[in-house]
Amino acid sequence: MNTVTPRLFIAATEQNTGKTTVSIGLYSTLRERFKRIGFIKPVGQRFTEVDGKRIDEDSVLIRDTFGTEIPIEDMSPIAVEPDFTRRYINHSNHEHLVRRIRHSFDRTCWEKDFAIIEGTGHAGVGSTFDLSNAGVARLLASKVLLVTPGGIGRPIDEAALNKALFDREGVEIIGVVMNKVLPDKLDAVADFASRGFGRIGLELLGVMPMEDMLAEPTLEQIREHIRGKFIHNEDLSRSRPKQVAIGAVSSANLFLSLSKDTLLVVPGDREDIVLAALSRSMEPDGGPLAGLVLSDGMRPHERLLEMLGQTRLPVILSPMDSYTIAQRIHSMTVKTLPGDTQKIDRIQDLVARHVAIPRILEKIGCAPA
Repeated sequence: MNTVTPRLFIAATEQNTGKTTVSIGLYSTLRERFKRIGFIKPVGQRFTEVDGKRIDEDSVLIRDTFGTEIPIEDMSPIAVEPDFTRRYINHSNHEHLVRRIRHSFDRTCWEKDFAIIEGTGHAGVGSTFDLSNAGVARLLASKVLLVTPGGIGRPIDEAALNKALFDREGVEIIGVVMNKVLPDKLDAVADFASRGFGRIGLELLGVMPMEDMLAEPTLEQIREHIRGKFIHNEDLSRSRPKQVAIGAVSSANLFLSLSKDTLLVVPGDREDIVLAALSRSMEPDGGPLAGLVLSDGMRPHERLLEMLGQTRLPVILSPMDSYTIAQRIHSMTVKTLPGDTQKIDRIQDLVARHVAIPRILEKIGCAPA
């Protein structure tokens, strides 16, 4: 296996903490120094179909964003399907999986100047099939950068637990990047967290502020999550509503409390509210609505639908009821998608400004440029 190419394993204390965000930012920033960068997510839990293969979504994102010249199946050698764990417990094939990861890593690193390895979940995820994040980091002879959520007590406690697993595997954590910190508490959290992490032998290498835009789903992501379909203005599917409201009061009272860029959810037979939404969307400033979701699979009168089609208001029809739709939107895990250039540009800027890249390179043994 390749032991020459400099590498860094991006781990986290829990799911959805920001591993991919940090990976994108590091990949972008490191391109200023390393001409050719490899990327691999050895074990992926969320996958999509690419040319008949099940490929981790984050690997597709990195490939499409940066144009990596790496076979996509090597960027995502193992995708954990729904029955993967049961099959492994019944018929352990650990050596086969190890060979597959090492082979893919070698191809990922072929003629590369640096390699980014992205983990999945916390340090112990994958233990059921003998490929925990800590074990994979050891397998690929990589040091680790640990990503935690914002705060002071909980992130330090969770980092200590994760550190114990990496220590057991003989893997060094070079430091911690804290993500999603409230902007007005950035300096105070950085001060206390730096001292707190230091008490367990970890260096704080970055504190990234929470960005509302990164947590806001697009209309397309919402449509998919609520099993809906666009009726009008699908070309605006990348826009991001800032809040969700249910049309459960009279149309006159409803619009008194709506702020700009609201996604309004209403049963299709509440034609009074749909008509009011139509009227507000025709205002010179476009009105307060970012979109309209018609719930319960109900369509308003065809003439009303035709009139909606003459506006720039995105309209989605969903079979779910209004409460379920609002609940599902609020509980969404928002992932960065290929082609979401505005969000990707913001991520790159955040990592470049708030993460100590030179110190990270120093700690993994890369000489100054």
